[in-house]
This record gives sequence, C-alpha cells and structure tokens, in this order.
Amino acid sequence: MKRPSRPSVHLDYNATTPLRPEAREVLLEVLDSGAANPSSVHGAGRAARAIIDDARDQVAGALGVPEDDIVFTSGGTESNNLALLGSIEGTEGTMRLVTTPVEHAAVLEPAEAAAARWPERVELSLLDVDSHGQPDLAGLRSLLEDVGRESPVLVSIIAANNEIGTVVPFECVRDAVGDRSNVVYHADAVQLLGKRPFHLDGVDLASFSAHKIGGPVGVGLLVRRVKSPLSPRTFGGAQEAALRPGTENVAAIAAAARAVELAVQEASAFEERTRTLSHLLWGRLRSEIPGIKLNGPPLDDPLRLANTLNVSMPCQDARTLVVRLDLDGVEVSAGSACASGSIEPSHVLLALGITTDRAEAGIRLSLGRETTEEDIHTAVDRLRRTLGEAS
Repeated sequence: MKRPSRPSVHLDYNATTPLRPEAREVLLEVLDSGAANPSSVHGAGRAARAIIDDARDQVAGALGVPEDDIVFTSGGTESNNLALLGSIEGTEGTMRLVTTPVEHAAVLEPAEAAAARWPERVELSLLDVDSHGQPDLAGLRSLLEDVGRESPVLVSIIAANNEIGTVVPFECVRDAVGDRSNVVYHADAVQLLGKRPFHLDGVDLASFSAHKIGGPVGVGLLVRRVKSPLSPRTFGGAQEAALRPGTENVAAIAAAARAVELAVQEASAFEERTRTLSHLLWGRLRSEIPGIKLNGPPLDDPLRLANTLNVSMPCQDARTLVVRLDLDGVEVSAGSACASGSIEPSHVLLALGITTDRAEAGIRLSLGRETTEEDIHTAVDRLRRTLGEAS
C-alpha cells in the first residue's frame, strides 16, 4: 500500500509528532534483536528485562526521579486514568476530587465517571479558571481549608494545556496545597515534556506520553511518588509493580526512553526557537487577517507554551476551515485532536468565558522541531487564500 505523503505544512504537533531518527534507531535495533518476553527467566528473557530496566533508569535520570517512581503505560490517557481511578480505589473513605474545566478529556471523563459510579465515595469539585486558563488557586486553598486535614483529596490540574498552551507551574499548585499530607497532587504533563524545562518537585503523580516528543505511539509514563496510594485498573500479571499487567512492548519502551532523554535535553532550545516562530506566525496573522482573535494567554505571557497558538477566525466554523486547509496542504486542529470529530465547541475555550460563536471558530496551530520560517509564511498565505475562497 502506498504511504501518504506528508503535507507541505504541518502545524499540529500537539496532536502527535514524527518518530525522531534516534528513537527509530533504538526501536529497530531492539526489534531486530528478537527480544523475548521480559517475564521469562531464561537468558533471552533476562536480556529483554535488562532493556526495560535500562529504559526505566534512562527516563528516571532525565526526569530527576527515582527509578521506582516510573510506571510504563500505553499512553497519556491510560496514565491519567490510572492516576485518578487508581488513587480513588486505592484510598479508603470518601475522597474529594478537585480538577478544572479545561482539562483534557482523559482527566475530565474519568473524573466525571468516578463521581457517577461512586457517588457515596467521590465528591467532584471544578475550580474556576480565568480568561487565560489559569485555575483559581486561591479557591483551591479555601476548598482545602474547608475539607480539613483528615479527609483524602486528589487535586488534578493540567500542567500545560493542549489547546491554548496555558502553563500552570507545579510549585504554584504545591504552594496552594501546602503541607497537607491528605492531599495527592496529580498533573497531566503530557504537553509540557520537551517544550520547556521543569522539575517535578512537589508533584505526587505526573502523566506523560512518548508520541508527543518524537517517541512511538503506544507508550506512556506515570511518575508515581511512593506516598501515592494506587490500585491497578487491570489484572493478570505483576508487571510495572503490578499496576499495569501485561507483556511489555520492549522495543517501544526503549525508543520512548531515548525520546524522553532527548526531549529534556533540548527543551530550552525548543522553547526559544518556537517562541520566535510563534511571534512570526501571530504577527502575520494579526496584520493580514482582520478580526482574528488570540485565545488564551497573550503571546508574551511567560506562563504559556511557546509553540501553541489558538486563534478564532471571524465568521468561520473551525471544523470546516480545518478541512479546507487540509485540502490546501496545511494541517491544523480544531481544539484537541482527541475531540476533533465532535460537533460541539471546545470546552476549553468556553471555560475561558468567550462566546460560543468565537469558540466554534477557534483553531489550534502548534509548532514542532521540524517547523521552519518557510512553513509559517506558506501556512499564512494558504490560510488567507482559503478564507478568501470561503467569503
């Protein structure tokens, strides 16, 4: 079967990224070695286990955490589900689950499902967010004071928003939580990794995904601090500290570890480079498309992902525009790629307090390692042409 050619301009890197050559090299090397089942006790099995152990050590070193804190999963969605539902099932008594209305569906949906499934055990609270997508941390402090220091609380706040790029620093949430030992803090950090430097100090649970940073699809990470009680969501084996049973994908895990290592090393350079390109992109959009609006944090806000722009076009339906741009060789998203088939406006944009019409017109442009200045100019030229044809 003929493989489809890459579009001339790809501005949807928050959805996924190409497998980077270094990760591909590791993937093929392990595949070609004929790695055995890492749970087998014979020599080939022990060799496969050693590859996973090395990958765990590689990831732990890159993220600055102990090896035992790393749990390999199938992706960010599973990591988020394990963090939330595993925490609830692993904790006795009634739990207060605190999150925000701008979370990825992989957090919001399990949170809502838990509250519906266990109404006697789970009390769900949503923090307000401001027009930039920042959560009301003063409200979090007040809520925690009302709960007290005995009842268990799980706080899940996205570290970097996939649609609008808002960054919520770990230390700010931890400061709001304070020294309460009854609070577990989870961060969906899928979009943060590789886009700017960070430290996981103060975070109890953090979710990551390999395919967002040039690793293979199908590998995720959950950083789990020792104090965080978790129950498994699946059963049938003792792999990953019995939290994620099943035969490990040795080659993909090894490739993911290499991608994580490189993403952390290159984060500062990535942030600086994409910031320059984003300013170029927004400068042209603002000057050449009358009525265009930037959604989320201002471009010069230090608490935003440098690679992410969310804009609303005047009098446009975002999903129709995405299709028309695709036909012209430009790939972008209408909100989260995971919700691209939805006919509803982005829940993230609506939570910012903007109008439904503006939310329905919002598209996300996200830049990556391969994005060039030529890509920016080509994308804007084709966008102008597409808007002209639609008028």
